[in-house]
Amino acid sequence: MSAPTPTDRPDLALRPADEGDFEALLALRLAAMRESLERVGRFDPQRARERLSRGFQPAHTRHILRGGELVGFVVVVPRERDWLLDHLYIHPSAQREGIGAWVLAQVLRDADALHMPVSVTALKHSDANRLYQRHGFELQAEGEWDLYYLRQAR
Repeated sequence: MSAPTPTDRPDLALRPADEGDFEALLALRLAAMRESLERVGRFDPQRARERLSRGFQPAHTRHILRGGELVGFVVVVPRERDWLLDHLYIHPSAQREGIGAWVLAQVLRDADALHMPVSVTALKHSDANRLYQRHGFELQAEGEWDLYYLRQAR
């Protein structure tokens, strides 16, 4: 089965973020990660705020819109040797609808066009791990809380 293409989901769009979006994106991240982080005893809204604010780069951040409504965001940071998929969050009310797979397909299509591998870190025991593995990411290392993946350019 091939990865979704933009025409497969005309209800979805990616739009640029700006500096004023931080609070809305933080709320979305907290909602998206709460269950996974609580499962491992690591849910801490202040730590989440600090992590997101440290790396908040509107130039690399895109809103994920479904029917014009904000349902998630993605952050892809171009680096010298790869692209870092730094954040990909879908609001719980929109999860399990193929939105994350659609977004990931867009990111990978663009990375492949430039022959760039993509790196991502996922929380252990998160459902996101299956998504990344389905899209060709291979486990590179394991930390105390996270799994580190790489998907080579195609």
